[in-house]
Amino acid sequence: MAIVNVSDQSFTSEVEGQGTVLVDFWAPWCGPCKMIAPVLEELDKELGDSVKIAKVNVDDNPESASRFGVMSIPTLIVFKDGQPVDKVVGFQSKDALKNVVTKHQ
Repeated sequence: MAIVNVSDQSFTSEVEGQGTVLVDFWAPWCGPCKMIAPVLEELDKELGDSVKIAKVNVDDNPESASRFGVMSIPTLIVFKDGQPVDKVVGFQSKDALKNVVTKHQ
């Protein structure tokens, strides 16, 4: 499954449905956000259709970031069937992220 870009307008339909979704709150000027992007690409290839990965640019979509209390970026939140169930802040290794996501599948 390809990584999807989500806006404030599409957040509910893209994230708050059935299944497991990993949401990356990021910004283009953020160094650690740039570092985690290839990690998310690898994770997307490994996990395939079992997990959806969504990216929210906090500069363009402040409502979603504010709604989930995002104070630092990157912040990654795992949603299970529409509900936030886990949150990690800062750069994470692929294995660390995979562990966070797979425990909620």
